[in-house]
Amino acid sequence: MGQALWRLPPRQQHQFQEELADQLADQGGAGGRDQARDGGPQRRAPQQCYGPDIYHLLRTRRGDKEQNGFIDLEMLPPELGITILSYLNATDLCLAGCVWQELGHDEYLWQGLCKSTWGHCSIYNRRLPAGFSYRRLYLQLDEGSLTFNANSQEGINYFMSKGILVDHPTELAKFIFYTRRLNWKMLRIYLDERRDVLDELVTLHNFSNQFLPNALRDFFRHIHAPEERGEYLETLITKFSHRFCTCNPGLVRELGLSPDAVYVLCYSLILLSIDLTSPHVKNKMSKREFIRNTRRAAHNVSDDFVGHLYDNIYLIGHVAA
Repeated sequence: MGQALWRLPPRQQHQFQEELADQLADQGGAGGRDQARDGGPQRRAPQQCYGPDIYHLLRTRRGDKEQNGFIDLEMLPPELGITILSYLNATDLCLAGCVWQELGHDEYLWQGLCKSTWGHCSIYNRRLPAGFSYRRLYLQLDEGSLTFNANSQEGINYFMSKGILVDHPTELAKFIFYTRRLNWKMLRIYLDERRDVLDELVTLHNFSNQFLPNALRDFFRHIHAPEERGEYLETLITKFSHRFCTCNPGLVRELGLSPDAVYVLCYSLILLSIDLTSPHVKNKMSKREFIRNTRRAAHNVSDDFVGHLYDNIYLIGHVAA
């Protein structure tokens, strides 16, 4: 019956629920009167629970002008009301705070929004002062992110001026790694200027037991590749090659890889990605041609391994998309 109920229109659902609540209440009252008349044991009143039951909520809605409105969250246990509001974003939570001020301004909700959007901030690990508000912190983080997306250095300076971040490469790298609201173009400019932060950001990646093209996609998902070839792209691939070999010592020994060999393979994968995905390239590179060209630069790599690299790009797509 539950599945059939939710197939009804909302107005009929509400009417059906009211009728069901009335029937249950009438049956309960009639049953109690019959037992009392027969001299039988009277039914014990249910123990008072924390907060009203669903039938009480439905009956209190009857006769209300807003019959199709949402049940008042203040009538629910606080834990349940907070759980419901935890599914809202910041904008909707602010609107909910206009109706349910105590619930909408709960620090637990705003703390969850801050840490789910900006996974790491230096202020999270410090003792918070008296009167600290996560709601105010969310607004500052949002303002700082917008500032960063317009000017990366000014955005970082804003975070430091508010005590949200400290000027340390590891802290800045963790903030960038666990934040998804930073513009990748501004981020590329900032990392190009702060190579110490870039070094720490690379070490946060764990490429253990990952196939080389998949690891390269994961790397470029956090650190976007530049649109043109140049010194910055070479720096990124060099740092990735050393990190990949550090995370996979067994694979390096088994296949005879080195950071230089991984560097060559990464460039080959990028060129192959462009060749196979670009609509301007009419004559696509074949698997045999890719193996032959790659083996000329990386002699220690087997044909089977290079062939698997080609299959991955052919089936999944660009490594830097």
